[in-house]
Amino acid sequence: MPLSRVLETEVMDTPQEALDYDAMDHSEVNRIFVDDLLAAIGEQKSEVSDQEEQSDRCSLTSSTPQSANRNPQLDILDLGTGTALIPIELCKRFDRCRVMACDAATSMLEQAQYNLAAVNFNERIQLKQVDAKALPFYETRFDVVMSNSIIHHIPEPIAVLREAVRVTRPGGLLFFRDLLRPQSEEERQQLVATYAAGCNDHQRQMFADSLHAALSLDEIRGLIASLGFSPESVQQTSDRHWTWVTTTPAVSA
Repeated sequence: MPLSRVLETEVMDTPQEALDYDAMDHSEVNRIFVDDLLAAIGEQKSEVSDQEEQSDRCSLTSSTPQSANRNPQLDILDLGTGTALIPIELCKRFDRCRVMACDAATSMLEQAQYNLAAVNFNERIQLKQVDAKALPFYETRFDVVMSNSIIHHIPEPIAVLREAVRVTRPGGLLFFRDLLRPQSEEERQQLVATYAAGCNDHQRQMFADSLHAALSLDEIRGLIASLGFSPESVQQTSDRHWTWVTTTPAVSA
């Protein structure tokens, strides 16, 4: 019998949850997330450069090529940042960005503030407590909206996805990754045994609960299709993750 979705707490907001989450070894998962995000940013920038080069050659009225006016710094929004480990990893490896790192949990953001101070990234990463279902940002505010593992926390994830699209600029990048619900209880137990073997009981339970609360591939593809994007832009990218990578429609000249 397929494993049904069982919701977990939307906001992980006790000090113990924040400490246990931060203490788990996310380093490999975070490294791969940033690898793939930077690859997506590189592909997007390559496409934009080609378009601007063509525009520069075709322009007969402007003495300044469009490409000369490009701002190389990217404004990035991270939804469900937790303790800000991914923004920190990103800023260590990519110096042409600044990150608005958002979470609904006070305890997570308090730990995130400590993590930022430890690496002196307070000027490049700004923390903000927000509800991702109702973002306080104006439309088309960000070049990139990214998220790792917020979707499984939200009872009705379409609200978060819709807000992410709203605040992404035309031609901007959307990069979401989250857990994939296992097909069976046996598979769920095997994933916990494999990836949380060295964790304490609370950490293993958090991971098990998150797997149970995750969406299936068909479920997340259905939500993405309802927003007007190709369901094929969501792919299974590991034995326990799906990833959605797409760009928002560009404004026609």
